[in-house]
Amino acid sequence: MRWEELDQQPCSLARALAVVGDRWTLLVLRECFLGVRRFDEFEKRLGITRHVLADRLKKLTEAGVLDKVAYQQRPLREEYCLSAKGRDLYPAIMALVHWGDSHMSGVEGAPIRHVHRTCGQPMHGVLVCSDCGEPLQPRDVQLEEAPALKGQLLPAHWHEKQVV
Repeated sequence: MRWEELDQQPCSLARALAVVGDRWTLLVLRECFLGVRRFDEFEKRLGITRHVLADRLKKLTEAGVLDKVAYQQRPLREEYCLSAKGRDLYPAIMALVHWGDSHMSGVEGAPIRHVHRTCGQPMHGVLVCSDCGEPLQPRDVQLEEAPALKGQLLPAHWHEKQVV
């Protein structure tokens, strides 16, 4: 499969990676969640070339992850705000941050502490079942293909007992 064809795959992960699957895009999103909105601030904070940044912002805007909002009329100046679709990426970003904190931090530990505003305690996100609230591990989840795609996505041996 070619990188340019990811958005056409019958796999939700592949289609998501078609939008957010490169390092600069994820770092642009990190900055968005830190409150950065303007082109020059993205450029300064990331050390990214104008061309690459413009391309990533355009891609995220076209995908509906970011909205361009005018903050000045003459001359027209716009900033980039997370849309509802973009804000829905927060759990994925937090999962990557937690993984990086756990496995890629040096002896000094995590570079940023996340504190829950409600209880005031340091925290990390936990993936839980949307029905019962129980924390999830890969071995706790059974995959089932949609009826229309039966036998097309999962490996043939998948239906045997899986323990990851």
